[in-house]
Amino acid sequence: MNMENTPRSLRLHIALFGRTNVGKSSFLNMVSGQDTAITSPLPGTTTDAVEKTMELRPIGPVVFIDTAGLDDATALGRERVKRSWKVFDRADIAVILCEADVWGDTEQRVLAEALRRGIPAVAAVTKSDVAPPDAAFSGKLADLGVSAVAAVSGTDLARREKYLADFKKALIEVLPEDFVAPPPLLGGVLPPEGLAVLIVPVDIEAPKGRLIMPQVQTIRDALDRNAMVLTVKENAYAAALKSLNRRPDLVICDSQVVDLMVRDTPPDVPCTTFSILFSRLKGDIRLFAAGTKAIDELRDGDRILIAEACTHHASGDDIGRVKIPRWLRECTGARLEVDVSAGRDFPGDLARYKLVVQCGGCMLNRREMLSRLQAAAKEGVPVTNYGMCISYAKGVFDRVMSPFRSDLESF
Repeated sequence: MNMENTPRSLRLHIALFGRTNVGKSSFLNMVSGQDTAITSPLPGTTTDAVEKTMELRPIGPVVFIDTAGLDDATALGRERVKRSWKVFDRADIAVILCEADVWGDTEQRVLAEALRRGIPAVAAVTKSDVAPPDAAFSGKLADLGVSAVAAVSGTDLARREKYLADFKKALIEVLPEDFVAPPPLLGGVLPPEGLAVLIVPVDIEAPKGRLIMPQVQTIRDALDRNAMVLTVKENAYAAALKSLNRRPDLVICDSQVVDLMVRDTPPDVPCTTFSILFSRLKGDIRLFAAGTKAIDELRDGDRILIAEACTHHASGDDIGRVKIPRWLRECTGARLEVDVSAGRDFPGDLARYKLVVQCGGCMLNRREMLSRLQAAAKEGVPVTNYGMCISYAKGVFDRVMSPFRSDLESF
């Protein structure tokens, strides 16, 4: 289903609560990039709840609900406040708009209602371009039961991307599990009852007696689609193609042999890598694809981060620690500085990197991968993944991304 056509009932409902003139409508306009809600310094500008449906990448289809100020004590205002409280009936996440070091009865009442209903509450600290929240204020909110804090501004549009990334990161931390579910692994790229050929090298890095998780998950997903799977080593791939009485619907390889796969695969047969498949399953394929283009901008002395999700024992020619840095240096001609993080030790000081190269993330859940993407976006650091990075360095990026044209329409 196209996300733009997702029914309202299936969207994540994000309700905005706060005092009059705290900046709820300006905040909604900043997030949507449109003049969705009327803004004015006059109290009570927002009367009835205003709804805005949109696609909030990488979270998905959402509905924002902008409510009237909850401290409006006028006769008409009291009716507006009653309607605002009714919004809780359809809210999946409550966003409490407040200012730094300002947390009074109004904000506490919203938080108490969210906690009573079991709805996660995010504090969006507005006007952060003037007075950002400090650690003490954020700590106080956490002690009260606020799930996440984001520093935002509805008027400082020059830094919109920074504020938006911080807000998305907070949302991802509290997303109900129903909205973190990944898309189907092979959905849209392998038809039901189709044929997939998997190229699986068996080398020093392959676990003895078994396949690695991405390969196993791909086989299972194909079987769930009543599809056929032919699994071969890279040195048997060309012969396997010749032995078939039909062309495969999809070929998938380990990223290390992507150039061999592209060389031997007929131009009209879609092909990709396990890692690229997982970029869609675990994260946001469009953000990874956009980040890959930053490889062209790497220069001497630039620092990149190789982000591994597992803590495997590195071999002498390890894919992340040895091969990818070597291929990037060959591709760019630049003398690059390389750091490696493993497991869940994802660094907080991302601003010093020109590029993050994330592994496929088979050991991470989707929420953690999305959090990494938003942490990088907040600092303006592009992120690619192993499969896209290797394919780009080897000059076959466009070929292996071709099965995902519908995912990349806006890229």
